[in-house]
Amino acid sequence: MPRSRPRRPLVLLVVAGLTVGAAVVGTRWAVDELAPARCVFTAADQEVRLTPEQAANAATIAAVAGRRGLPPRATTIALATAIQESKLRNLRYGDADSQGLFQQRPSQGWGTVADVTDAVYASNAFYDVLVQVEDWETGVVTEVAQEVQRSAFPDAYADHEWEGRVLASVLTGQEGRATLLDCRLGDPTGTGSPAELADKVNAQLGMEPVTDGPRVRVETGDTARAWAAATWAVSHATSERVVSVQVDGMRWDRRSRVFVESGNDDDGGAVTGTLSPTAVVIEVG
Repeated sequence: MPRSRPRRPLVLLVVAGLTVGAAVVGTRWAVDELAPARCVFTAADQEVRLTPEQAANAATIAAVAGRRGLPPRATTIALATAIQESKLRNLRYGDADSQGLFQQRPSQGWGTVADVTDAVYASNAFYDVLVQVEDWETGVVTEVAQEVQRSAFPDAYADHEWEGRVLASVLTGQEGRATLLDCRLGDPTGTGSPAELADKVNAQLGMEPVTDGPRVRVETGDTARAWAAATWAVSHATSERVVSVQVDGMRWDRRSRVFVESGNDDDGGAVTGTLSPTAVVIEVG
């Protein structure tokens, strides 16, 4: 696939910080400190703070890799790249005709403007090229990303490798029950659509959900995939108006903000019963 021409990197403002109570050392995106809504992803004593928009885009990138059967390393590379290129925002502008999460250029064969600004398409396009890079599974992350992007600033991706690793650890289900995902979102605005959520689960995660009333249930067949689906749902909670997520005996809701022990009982509707550790129930408001 033709590749985008060199472009100027977007500036990412950071400030070192220490999480109160958890003593977690990390780097915070200064712009997000001002926002009332945010999601904090924590792994290996490091944290990444994202806006709901950024969190949803990160989760989509991870979901596409999972659907393709790619290892977490692919997600790390893609996320580090998207952080550098767009700060995980689906931009409708960029250098020359670059657009989207990965700042892909229609004039260089990446697809139409509509294509490259579609998060699922753009992610698949990135992975299509990534898997053709020699030794991408073992090579230096910034060098592999550069082989895909052909940027004028080939070393810039290294600055965001650790952020990509933190996000990938959570969003691919590697952390499992130890997942530290804290989303402060407030009450949902408007009413969510279980049918639309189910369609998105199928399109991004490649899973076949069952809907009943405000609930969407999916059986993943694998605990890591269940946690990947659960963290995907939390990361999309703002846009999809998700109010709670159950997985592996734990539950996230907008009041608790984090996953807490809840047992495995699903307490209503046609999707009732005892949930297996590989099942996920998502409820919209």
